[in-house]
Amino acid sequence: MRVQRNQLSSENDISYTLLDENDHPVPVVSDFLRHLGARGFSPNTLSAYAYDLLHFMTFLKERHLTYEEFNPPHAIAFLEYLRTLPSRTQVRRLGLVLSTTTSEGFSSTRLSPATVNRAIATVSSFYEYLILSGQFSERENPIQQVADPVLARVSERHRPFMGHASRQRPIRRAVRVKTVRRVPRPMDDNPIDQLLDSLKLRRDKAMLLLMLHGGLRPGEVLSLHLEDLQCGRRRVIIRYRTDHPKRARTKSRMERVVDLLQPETLQAVSDYVMFERPIDTESPYVFLVGSRGKRRTEPLGYHALVKLFERHCERLGIRTP
Repeated sequence: MRVQRNQLSSENDISYTLLDENDHPVPVVSDFLRHLGARGFSPNTLSAYAYDLLHFMTFLKERHLTYEEFNPPHAIAFLEYLRTLPSRTQVRRLGLVLSTTTSEGFSSTRLSPATVNRAIATVSSFYEYLILSGQFSERENPIQQVADPVLARVSERHRPFMGHASRQRPIRRAVRVKTVRRVPRPMDDNPIDQLLDSLKLRRDKAMLLLMLHGGLRPGEVLSLHLEDLQCGRRRVIIRYRTDHPKRARTKSRMERVVDLLQPETLQAVSDYVMFERPIDTESPYVFLVGSRGKRRTEPLGYHALVKLFERHCERLGIRTP
């Protein structure tokens, strides 16, 4: 089995299909993924769900089961199966991890607890869809959920307004892996100052300061339009967009206003737009490719932003994850 990536009519419209051993789509999974696409799920989420269901269908095949026969005891076995799978994704971890060797002889780490929990959540959503669509009407979701009284314990000084009137009760999935809730690991001031000093282009400095001082995500920086900059009011507006030519997109659908309280951030953005941004273009995007190459005036993409940081961090010897 394998996951196939499909390019639809629009350049930014992507779907995923799970194919069986004969390269035929698995109908029930295709219907589920199409349902998620109709609900507006992002391409990255669709990709993650497709690969999670690939693990699930592979598990069913090895156990000689069908998705109709899957029940709560099998969910426990599925959890154990996921814990044995190697991860081929290159990651940077802070501590020692258990390393395994695949059948091809390559050493790799196992799936992280967060990835395992996501796969279980995907299967749970898959069965919720089957129940709602009438394909699993006479049975309950095999990924059972139980009440979680721990999450209901809210301190007095943190109690939400009218929280006592809420009818929602915290729940969790009965089958899951315990995860560590880590504290944020921000960079120290010294590496940040070194990184800022190493940036020669006004564009690069403006992008870094927007992310540093404004809290913008990479996709939000790359999706900024000129109309989103309100220098007179010292703020930028983050709008939800999915039409970037290089598939940069905002992660959240919540549009917001970000006040630029640090004068250097506002000045860096203004200097780039006034003195360095190409003027021979009608592109609405703020951050464009400069220089004199063939891609001049094209909007920047994720790859360019990542290579920018990698290049400068490697030059400065910054190895902090």
